[in-house]
Amino acid sequence: MPISPATATHSSSSGTTDAILLELVDEDGVTIGTGEKLAAHQPPGQLHRAFSVFLFDERGRLLLQQRALGKYHSPGVWSNTCCGHPYPGEAPFAAAARRTHEELGVSPSLLAEAGTVRYNHPDPASGLVEQEYNHLFVGLVQSPLAPDGEEVGATAFVTSAELSERHARDPFSAWFMTVLDAARPAIRELTGPSAGW
Repeated sequence: MPISPATATHSSSSGTTDAILLELVDEDGVTIGTGEKLAAHQPPGQLHRAFSVFLFDERGRLLLQQRALGKYHSPGVWSNTCCGHPYPGEAPFAAAARRTHEELGVSPSLLAEAGTVRYNHPDPASGLVEQEYNHLFVGLVQSPLAPDGEEVGATAFVTSAELSERHARDPFSAWFMTVLDAARPAIRELTGPSAGW
């Protein structure tokens, strides 16, 4: 099976990919190398490039996803619309659009950059660490969802008030509030002040 630089690291004797590479970065977000995905999340964590997407419907409701129970990291918790890691050399914008389609079966009708945020979030449940330089994106979704069941357990569109209620009741990803708070200025521009974000 051919393996491209964008999707591969190394292959086993059977020719299958057995690792995924991430882009390691410095504190300014400058690429300094690559690291294997799982190794980069082992304590104390390696700072790497990531992205987070926040999509809204025409009513100004945020699309949340519940991560599938089979995921190795933060299974079953609620989080933002989509998040992940660009392949080495892949633009964060392209990665965000690609993964949104792969996970949710939709392409945003609008997707705009919303800044970056740097954080260090240990995940007590898994013991993994999120040391990320995260590129934020906000946008609109206007097509029916077709989630990939291996990635997404459930979805929900929520208002700001409904999110507060759900966040108090249900488990969310360790990084969720950090990326949401960092994206709020761009979210307010997108949804308008009446949406309450």
